Amino acid sequence: MSSRLPEPGADERAHSDQLLQHLRELIVAQGPLPFSQYMERCLYAPGLGYYSAGKAKFGEAGDFITAPELGELFARCVVNTVRPVLAELGDEADFLELGGGSGAFAEVALKAFAESGTVPRHYLILEPSADLRERQHERLAAALPAALAARVQWLDRPPEQAWRGVLFANEVIDALPTTRFAIREGEVYEEHVALDGEGRLARTDRPADALVAGAVRHVERDLGEAFADGYRSEVLPQLPYWMQAVAGTLDAGVMLFVDYGYVRREFYLPERSDGTLMAHYRHHAHADPLWWPGLNDLTASVDFTALAEACNQAGFGVAAYLPQAQFLIGSGLQQVFEDAYLQAADEATRYRLAQQVKRLTLPEQMGESFQAMLLARGLDALPLPAELLDADQGGRL
Repeated sequence: MSSRLPEPGADERAHSDQLLQHLRELIVAQGPLPFSQYMERCLYAPGLGYYSAGKAKFGEAGDFITAPELGELFARCVVNTVRPVLAELGDEADFLELGGGSGAFAEVALKAFAESGTVPRHYLILEPSADLRERQHERLAAALPAALAARVQWLDRPPEQAWRGVLFANEVIDALPTTRFAIREGEVYEEHVALDGEGRLARTDRPADALVAGAVRHVERDLGEAFADGYRSEVLPQLPYWMQAVAGTLDAGVMLFVDYGYVRREFYLPERSDGTLMAHYRHHAHADPLWWPGLNDLTASVDFTALAEACNQAGFGVAAYLPQAQFLIGSGLQQVFEDAYLQAADEATRYRLAQQVKRLTLPEQMGESFQAMLLARGLDALPLPAELLDADQGGRL
């Protein structure tokens, strides 16, 4: 593994060793950790987890590039789609972004809202990482007019009071701590992380509890067949509870989730027999989640059928589901690109805009692997672009 990945520096190794010691202590005290708990610690342990420490995560200097990091086109398309919803809901409408990343999306979105004349009452960012929150605050304070920056508020937890507006999440569901399961002689097992005889992390399977086994059996019933012996993949049994906690107080409005993933029958293809779990380190993807814990972003693809089910249980209906390329085209990408192209100062900027479109829309880039799902509740009418609604592929769910 290490032969094809960049070698961590001394500071990174020391950081990972601290998290490793924390994990060892947990395992000694509690026994083997369910993989979901291991992933949660690796990503979110205070001061030690991937998203909780000070290392750059996003962009060329980080480990991966998200759509908002490519430039302004993605955020402006999102604003095109949700602005009519905010306008219909009136002056009390808020915009809630789950996980603000570097602040790139918020910066462009707020500028686009201001240019359109429809600015949310509050731009809320639910950000569990103190480090990322500080980076976002510094970026937005420097980039936005004071009056616009003043609309931004950071939350430690989802809104507890009823609210109206738009909830947006880009590459959030894939970072939820996932449960890994395996089938052995027809029974459901759950993957755990234990210690071997030399104190090293090792993966092991244990009989699944009722919650995990029930989630796997639900998937089998929906697919109409049982998983083969030896099949291993991921499932999110906590997703309905997470969705209720995050969106339960959104009385009227729209939710937009953008992430990489599949509908259920494609997620659990027989040939995808080791699931979708991936680790990302300095723009290298690999399949060993135990390699230098705390230095990798750990992710699993999204079962969008499961996401739709969880949202339905929380009282939302699917308004549209479609690949990212179709979503962006239906959200006015051509006009957004043309406007930016005309305003570009030089040929290099125009070239970067063209490359941005390719990265966002080509099938071999983000265009087909990323999906967009729009959900609505409490609206008398659904003021979404007709082109977007016409491209809906919700029947595939």
